[in-house]
Amino acid sequence: MKELEKQRKLDELSQELKNELVANILPYWVTHVMDKTNGGFYGYLTTHNKVDEKAPKGGILNSRILWTFSKAYHVFGNRHYLETANHAYVYLRDFFLDKEDGGVYWMVDHKGKPQETRKHIYNQSFAIYALAEYFKITCHEESLQIAKDIFYLIEKYGYDRQYKGYLEAFTKEWKMEQDPRLSESDMEAEKSMNTHLHILEAYTNLFKVWKSPQLKERITELIDVMLKHIVGPTDQFTLFFDRQWHGMANIVSYGHDIEGSWLLYEAAEVLGDEKRLEKVRRTSIDMAEKVAIEGFSESGGLINEREGDDVDEEKVWWVQAEGMIGFFNAYQLTLSNDYLEAVYKLWRFTKQHMVDKHYGEWYWKLDEQNNAYLDRPKVEPWKCPYHNSRCCFELIERIDRCKS
Repeated sequence: MKELEKQRKLDELSQELKNELVANILPYWVTHVMDKTNGGFYGYLTTHNKVDEKAPKGGILNSRILWTFSKAYHVFGNRHYLETANHAYVYLRDFFLDKEDGGVYWMVDHKGKPQETRKHIYNQSFAIYALAEYFKITCHEESLQIAKDIFYLIEKYGYDRQYKGYLEAFTKEWKMEQDPRLSESDMEAEKSMNTHLHILEAYTNLFKVWKSPQLKERITELIDVMLKHIVGPTDQFTLFFDRQWHGMANIVSYGHDIEGSWLLYEAAEVLGDEKRLEKVRRTSIDMAEKVAIEGFSESGGLINEREGDDVDEEKVWWVQAEGMIGFFNAYQLTLSNDYLEAVYKLWRFTKQHMVDKHYGEWYWKLDEQNNAYLDRPKVEPWKCPYHNSRCCFELIERIDRCKS
């Protein structure tokens, strides 16, 4: 009876996540964010869905929308999702892609004119991630070729042959960028956890559609680099490094730790290397366990980060989403019901506090008392549908696999 009850609860969770996708997250981006005048998607909406039609458009946001609707079509087969993916792809190809020097721009203006032309490796990675997903549903050779071209550019300019790993940012012409930071809140560092995690994520997805020996070699090396340098002795990521891999900050990011725990395992899984997979399996479980112990607030959500004794107890939308995937992954690896309960706890918290039941989508973040920051936008270069939609897609597919 216990197993029947467990399956009933899993089926119920899967159905709720399907409803969240088709009734809230996906229609929001089609209804409110698609720019039918200038192409692509609006770059900024307030939490109450007021559009700034002249806001610049971010490359990361466009790629994440492309990934989301490609995946949505793969899961549901709805032609409207394919049309939205096509819309995102055409805009990436026609406006974000640098036809002279290769790679994708950081930002274009509302009409598609290049505004910030730097080539951050993080941004290039998300283009690859999205293009590979789009290729899965279309078999569109042009999209795969663009992904391969960006891969070769990352390897040519970003790869550190001496110390391994990847450097952060370059100019339009692929010269070293003076300021490598992703955002103003980041440290100035020659290497970062965040960029390496998302290169790994992108290369993993690309390998699913392109079995390149060089790509396989780089995924293998990236896993080893992350285990050696980025996962610290406390089973938590170090966030920033100099070029020689000396850590530069004592910050714990609970969202990145739990996201990394499952992305690392997925990367090792696609390689088919059992020895490396077992090593990653242990690390993945240890990282998830550390977040389960340290990361939950009393009200049930995952907190943002800790720097020394200074704890940021705000709850950010993407941290809850990645937490659900990471804990479900840990459940699959251990069959421990504690991790399954962590998933349910996060979903209850998200439904109650994070989902905007009036204006749609999810709030950016909540304060310590779980009140939403209404001054934070629903859409801007970083606020996107990829984390929360992926949470739903991943759990729907994983729950389905648990039955077989």
